[in-house]
Amino acid sequence: MLKRHPIFAYYLRKLITYVFTIWGAFTITFFLFRLLPSNPVDAWVKTLERQYAVQQSSSVANTAAYYKEQFGLNGTLGEQYVRYMYQVFVKGNLGPSFVNYPDPVQTLIMKRLPWTIGLLGTSVILSWVAGIVIGLLAGWFRETRFSGAITNIAISLSQIPAYLIALLLVLVVGYGLKWLPTRGAWDAQYSIGFTLPFILSVLQHAILPATAIVIVSVAGWILTTRSLIITLLGEDYLLYAEAKGLKPWNIMRRYALRNIMLPQATGLALTLGAVMNGQLLIELLFVYPGLGDLLNLAINVYDFNTVLGVILISIVSVMTASLLIDLALPLIDPRIRTQIQST
Repeated sequence: MLKRHPIFAYYLRKLITYVFTIWGAFTITFFLFRLLPSNPVDAWVKTLERQYAVQQSSSVANTAAYYKEQFGLNGTLGEQYVRYMYQVFVKGNLGPSFVNYPDPVQTLIMKRLPWTIGLLGTSVILSWVAGIVIGLLAGWFRETRFSGAITNIAISLSQIPAYLIALLLVLVVGYGLKWLPTRGAWDAQYSIGFTLPFILSVLQHAILPATAIVIVSVAGWILTTRSLIITLLGEDYLLYAEAKGLKPWNIMRRYALRNIMLPQATGLALTLGAVMNGQLLIELLFVYPGLGDLLNLAINVYDFNTVLGVILISIVSVMTASLLIDLALPLIDPRIRTQIQST
C-alpha cells in the first residue's frame, strides 16, 4: 500500500521520525541530568549544613526522603525514567518545581513563556522582514557600492554574539545616555494587565534586548537572501521577463522574490520554533523574566523537573516547526511532490 501511495508513505515517515526524535532527545536529556553527581534535594541539604550548621539527623533524613519522593528521585534510574515518562506523556504533568515549590513546572513555564515569545518572536519576525528586503536589494544591485557596504557590514555583524551587542547598548544607551531602562520587563509601579501604562512600559523595556537580537539576526538573513538572489540572476525566466519589457522592479518583486521565499520561509519557521530555547545571556543581562532566565535558575539548584520541562518545550517546538515544513512542502512545491512520487 505504501508503494501505491508514496505521498502517504512520505507523511507517515515524517510523523514516525517526529515522534522518535522527540522521544530520543528527551530520553538522552533525562539520563544526562539524572547521572549528575547531585540532585536538588541533596544540594539543598548540603546548603543547610554549610550555611546554617544543620547536622544530619533522622528528621533531616526523613524530610529529604519525602522531597525525593515528591520530585521523583526515589528508586532506581530505570524506575525514575518509566515513572517520569508516564507522568509527562500520559498524565501531562511535568511535576513540581524546586525553584518555586510546590507550584507545578507547567505553571512556572506558562508564566515565563509569554515574555520569551513576545521578545524573541517579535525580534525574529522584524529581523526576517528587514533581512529579506535589504538582502533582496543588495543581491539585485550586487555591483553597486550599496551592495558592497551592506554585505561587509552584515558579515561583520554576523560574527558578533548578540550578548556583546546587548552589553554595548546597555553601557551606551542605558547607562551613558539613560534613554531606556536596562533591567526587568516592566516598571514595578505598574500592575500586570492590559492597561496603556503597563503596555508602554513593557515596550520600553523590550527595546534594548530586542534591538540586540535584531542587529545580529538581520545580518544572517541579509547574507542568505543576497546569496539566493545572486544564484537566480541570469536564469532563463528572468531574461524572458526582461525581454517582455517588464520593469526591473516588477521582475525583482514578482519573480526573484517569489523564488527565494520558500527557503527563507522554511528558515523563519525553524527559527520561530527555536524561540522556545530563549536567549539565556540576553535575558540574564537584562534580568528579563523569560524561559532562558528560568532555565538558568533551575540549573543552579539542580531543579531537574523545571530543566526537563523547558528543554521538552524547546524540543517539541523545533521538531513541530520542522514537521509542519516537511508536511507542507509537497503541497506548495510541485518539484518535491514529483520527486516523492518517482521514488
